[in-house]
Amino acid sequence: MSYGIKWRVLCALRGSSYAVRALGVKLGEGCRLYSLSFGGEPWLISIGDRVTITGGVQFVTHDGATWLFRDAKGRRYRYAPIEIGSDVFIGANSILLPGVRIGNRVIVGAGSVVNRSIPDDCVVAGVPAKFIRTFDEFERRVLEEFHSDGDMKGQTRREQIDSIVDRTMAQEIQIPSGTKSGSGAEGQFSATEQTLSEKTRHNASP
Repeated sequence: MSYGIKWRVLCALRGSSYAVRALGVKLGEGCRLYSLSFGGEPWLISIGDRVTITGGVQFVTHDGATWLFRDAKGRRYRYAPIEIGSDVFIGANSILLPGVRIGNRVIVGAGSVVNRSIPDDCVVAGVPAKFIRTFDEFERRVLEEFHSDGDMKGQTRREQIDSIVDRTMAQEIQIPSGTKSGSGAEGQFSATEQTLSEKTRHNASP
């Protein structure tokens, strides 16, 4: 039985924490686990206390590209552990690569690729993940600006969430001045075609 299928069966029967520990992951207390991908070597993963692993997070504990390289000694392999401290949030669809250690009090933004270890008290995001701000800075902002339990109204979960929804939409992306108008994919293809045409003319010039 593959680890993915085993995880799903155990999770349904005994809960996510039990399932992860059964796979060999070293797991602390008070964690929230929503990912189904703990890699091919889950025993190489250790997770501290009060850690959230959101949906789509992938743990990669080996370098599959080494399959391409061999000599008289045979194939080459690289396996490395992944360590996560306590009070950590790993955002949706992030990828943790072999040999990284994530410290305590760390937030990893959604969609990040973590290819280097992250020290304590950091908020990181991006591809590859880069430092954004300190954990303390983000904590102050959250406590000052975000809603609390006491702000929620209503009986059902939906009513409570709707009572505190932030209706302010995110700022628009910045478009460089002088950019030619064009809507959607049509404008993108036109710009690409123009660039290719200019390169073709340049290469054809004597």
